[in-house]
Amino acid sequence: MKTELMTIVCAAAMVMASTNPACAAPETDPEPVVVAADAVIMRPALFAATVAGSVIFVAILPVSALSKSVKSTARALVVAPAKATFTRPLGDFDYAEPSLESQIAANN
Repeated sequence: MKTELMTIVCAAAMVMASTNPACAAPETDPEPVVVAADAVIMRPALFAATVAGSVIFVAILPVSALSKSVKSTARALVVAPAKATFTRPLGDFDYAEPSLESQIAANN
């Protein structure tokens, strides 16, 4: 019994060690020009969009509170630009954020 179990465990370990991840995409580093443009142009612009979105959000907060859409308004005006500014990898413009519809479906 013990020998059979060890044989099965060893065989499983060998099979798992020899398989390649099928869904892994090859990682490519972005071009240095793209990284520089992101750091010098896009990040400050996205930071300005975050600040402007925050100001607009505070200004329209009473209206969004009356319509019970504070979360979606905050997500669109503040959270999305902030995530693009602070959590997106530098030079990665293909960084996909979940769509608003999928976020709303996940919250319900």
